[in-house]
Amino acid sequence: MELVRQGKISYLQAAWAKPPQLFAGVTTRNGGVSRPPYNSLNLGSNTDDAPYNVEGNRSTLAHSFDIALHELLLVKQVHGNDILLVDDDNHDVSHFQNVEADAIITARPGLMIGVTVADCYPLLLADPRRRVAAVAHLGWRGMAAGLIGKTVAAMVEEFGCQRSQLLAALGPGISARHYRVGKEVRDAFRANPLAGDWSALATEVALGQWQLDLQKSALLQLAAAGIDGPRCDASDLCSYRNKDMLFSYRRDQGQTGRQMGFVLLR
Repeated sequence: MELVRQGKISYLQAAWAKPPQLFAGVTTRNGGVSRPPYNSLNLGSNTDDAPYNVEGNRSTLAHSFDIALHELLLVKQVHGNDILLVDDDNHDVSHFQNVEADAIITARPGLMIGVTVADCYPLLLADPRRRVAAVAHLGWRGMAAGLIGKTVAAMVEEFGCQRSQLLAALGPGISARHYRVGKEVRDAFRANPLAGDWSALATEVALGQWQLDLQKSALLQLAAAGIDGPRCDASDLCSYRNKDMLFSYRRDQGQTGRQMGFVLLR
């Protein structure tokens, strides 16, 4: 992923994105109005930042891509594996804003779909031929529950996409070095073989404590879903280590903002 500028913001652009017809990327924390510790482009409404700051930041994002604020669709993320489907007949998407889901798929042109993250991984998917886009919020629960495979399958079954035509980009998230988890996470991953071999994903660093490589799990799940090689772009940035560019929930002990992974098909 490459850092580019768009209007007043900067974002990490997927290698396969083709502006101005197809935008796909992850925002950085810079270019907004929020004050510390949410400075400055905090796009997450699930923080203690002033709501008018978040609204102003989202307006800045929308304006930078020449869309109206009501054409930016996010959902209420709950660390599950439910998916919101929005076809091109859904012209008014305002009633979707409070839907509980962790992935969105749309065939509606001109609609920017997004997920907010601060250590979890944002997944961006697109089928330029079928004109279908998707985003997914990937924390350990979503990974262990098979949200990646479920999202790809929904693109195929509900929107007629072909796996061989799908493009994926995995944005920055927390690296294994800074992500220590316990037995609850281990048991959840072991319960789903598609999440990957636990012994290959995690390193035990203390009794009942492991460092978990979420990025590796995501890439293995994407490959199992038929998306790998040059059709799969992945950022090598760690949200925890890159304080100047990215928010991190663990680094900042919960007092932090959210960046956004997004896709927009014109």
